[in-house]
Amino acid sequence: MPVWRRGKVRDVYDLGETLLLVASDRLSAYDHVLRPAIPGKGKILTQLSNFWFEKLSEVVPNHLLETDVDRFPPAAKRHADLLRGRSVLVRKTAVVPFECVARGYLAGSAFREYRSGGLVCGVELPAGLDRASRLPEPVFTPATKAESGHDENVSFDRAAELVGAEVAAALRARSLAIYEEARAFAWERGLVLADTKFEFGFVDGRLTLIDEVLSPDSSRYWDRAEFEAGRLLAYDKQYVRDWLDRSGWNHEPPAPALPDDVVRMTSERYRAALTRLTGAAA
Repeated sequence: MPVWRRGKVRDVYDLGETLLLVASDRLSAYDHVLRPAIPGKGKILTQLSNFWFEKLSEVVPNHLLETDVDRFPPAAKRHADLLRGRSVLVRKTAVVPFECVARGYLAGSAFREYRSGGLVCGVELPAGLDRASRLPEPVFTPATKAESGHDENVSFDRAAELVGAEVAAALRARSLAIYEEARAFAWERGLVLADTKFEFGFVDGRLTLIDEVLSPDSSRYWDRAEFEAGRLLAYDKQYVRDWLDRSGWNHEPPAPALPDDVVRMTSERYRAALTRLTGAAA
């Protein structure tokens, strides 16, 4: 099948009227694909995204067409054993060139930006916040999408210049609405959804949620009980980032190989996030 795009984690195949989205077990951090892969990760991401797409379908339309490989077109069905559980058939969309990030807590690049000037993507935040502080209200912090290298945080005004004020306002409103819905759901299931990123496209003029949604790859999930005790226990790829930081790696190629225990713990945390959120086993 013709490859439409090969990303750090997902491979996309062009089936004519539709796209086949395949989630691999690859894991990326600091803009590098790491080795070895995390066994079963692609299936976990696919299960979680499908769960959220269905749950949020009344909040926002999405690009999902089919999740059962036995109902895929013949070109894909012949690879059913490889694709089962880690692939979906989706609509083609006119992709909006932004990562739409919604943040309810101060972490990651937002915390680093806040420390340097009190702003996050042009949004002024109260003084005296610490890492992992809950924000007075969630904020929308768009970022440019980079095929390679770093995504770049931009202000809302800059996003409006690039896609138009009406589209930018719709992206912000939709992103924050999805985040609020998901944050409340995760909280009841013992997880803090600190932040997450969405991607959107247009289908027949309708703003449509695409790619993946609310997975441990695209979101920060913390254990709620640990958070309320003043500690952070991540159920996302922060465990890998922390190991990479301790390793002394300078973020230049080649990236160090992940030890067996890091691969195992990362897999366990992804599986735990899936079970907590959906009740299903990976």
